[in-house]
Amino acid sequence: MTTTLTVGVLALQGAFREHLKLLYQATGQLPPKGISQWHFLEVRSPEELAECDALIIPGGESTTVSLVAARSNLLEPLRAFVKKPTWGTCAGLILLAESANRTKKGGQDLIGGLDVRVNRNYFGRQTESFEADLNLPFLAGVNEVDKATSFHGIFIRAPVVEKILPKAEGEQTEEGARNETVIAPARDPRKASSQSVEIMATLPGRGRKLKMNVDAVDLTDEVGDIIAVRQQNVFGTSFHPELTEDPRIHVWWLTQVMDTLQSHGSSQTNNL
Repeated sequence: MTTTLTVGVLALQGAFREHLKLLYQATGQLPPKGISQWHFLEVRSPEELAECDALIIPGGESTTVSLVAARSNLLEPLRAFVKKPTWGTCAGLILLAESANRTKKGGQDLIGGLDVRVNRNYFGRQTESFEADLNLPFLAGVNEVDKATSFHGIFIRAPVVEKILPKAEGEQTEEGARNETVIAPARDPRKASSQSVEIMATLPGRGRKLKMNVDAVDLTDEVGDIIAVRQQNVFGTSFHPELTEDPRIHVWWLTQVMDTLQSHGSSQTNNL
């Protein structure tokens, strides 16, 4: 029996083609886990989103993506979708956060799904973009031969996770009271995560040296700047894996998606 898994990439703006390229590369490195056919789809409508078992929200301009999503009647379907495996990179991380600061009220719609506060453009403007070698421990299991955890990260007007928030079924109301902070709307309690946010990677020290005047509540020099998090099926990275030639994070993520499907005993995730 042919088991097909459909992975969508939100294609409203940003680096969606780059993600698709690495997804195709990643399929050649995946372990056999019962998936015999992969289908990758550019998502621009609720109908296309409904076909997907998992979704990537790429880097780009988060405000533009949220505006186009609203005009395309995609915001509410996206908010409902994040009970399924979803990965956001850079702008995608901002959109998946329950709270985002340095944002005018009403100037940014969030999808939500990760109980975190993100600091937009934390590292500065486009001219302050940078690259750095990262240590990503979760990559150790991607290749049984090569256990390397180093990854070349590309940061372009990148956010960081400024605070891990308590789990909440409704809105993060305390966050909503903060100046220049927007929050995602209340979630259906059935879709709220039962798990806490897991820190997947940090960038020690750099942000503090660059932006000493940034509000860095609940981050310490020992922790460093949080640049990757996961909460149940939702994963977010500050940096742009799609702008590299290295598919290992895509391999890891697709493996997580397959494991999620297996744990539910079906190739269909409509009931996740």
